[in-house]
Amino acid sequence: MRINKYLAESGVASRRSSEQFVLAGRVKLNGKTVTALSTEVNVENDTVLLDGKKVKPMTKHIYLMLNKPKGYITTTSDEKGRKTVMDLVTEYQRERLFPVGRLDYETEGLLLLTTDGELANRIAHPRHEIPKTYVARVEGELTRQEVETLSRGVTLDDGTVTKRCKVCLLGVENKLSRIEVVITEGKNRQVRRMFAALNRHVVFLKRMAIGELKVGGLTRGTHRPLKAFEIEYLKKL
Repeated sequence: MRINKYLAESGVASRRSSEQFVLAGRVKLNGKTVTALSTEVNVENDTVLLDGKKVKPMTKHIYLMLNKPKGYITTTSDEKGRKTVMDLVTEYQRERLFPVGRLDYETEGLLLLTTDGELANRIAHPRHEIPKTYVARVEGELTRQEVETLSRGVTLDDGTVTKRCKVCLLGVENKLSRIEVVITEGKNRQVRRMFAALNRHVVFLKRMAIGELKVGGLTRGTHRPLKAFEIEYLKKL
């Protein structure tokens, strides 16, 4: 098994993050620092250390669904002392749990957390184009033309163009448009930036679903283990 896959399956981090650990010289195999991603690990006999701590393969992974409230950073720790999503799952503080992908500080909704780095990598990788459903409230009344523009793709502030997506105007109330957006990409703060490209300000944003997994029924700030069929669904994506 390759070294980055070994780290990911041990719950250290996603495979992509594990690659960075190897390239940074933070990993040792049988006492020797390794920096080649092609390094093979014998699961039965080899000893792997990350930052001097032994890494052991996990026998059983943890899979959680969290309804993230705004005001939390989607990371395992924060150098500025801000609240992170790990503060919402304190009973798992001894586990090597980490969030799959990100939701920004102000965004609410469905966030997956796991110790399974291999699965996390597959879910987060853009080539799999897993649909993610958001509901946004945006200042002003969106026109039909703006909805069509968003669905065809817009140019973001860094010059990149978004892929085609599904956009549906759900209604207008108190001078706010309620819009459902389904994207298959994962650019940083993408939905907010898409509306910014139309000079529209998002006042509320919530991720409702990842694929067929929905956050409905889960109170804001609470979490639950994924059910067996939900885990199988994610593994088949």
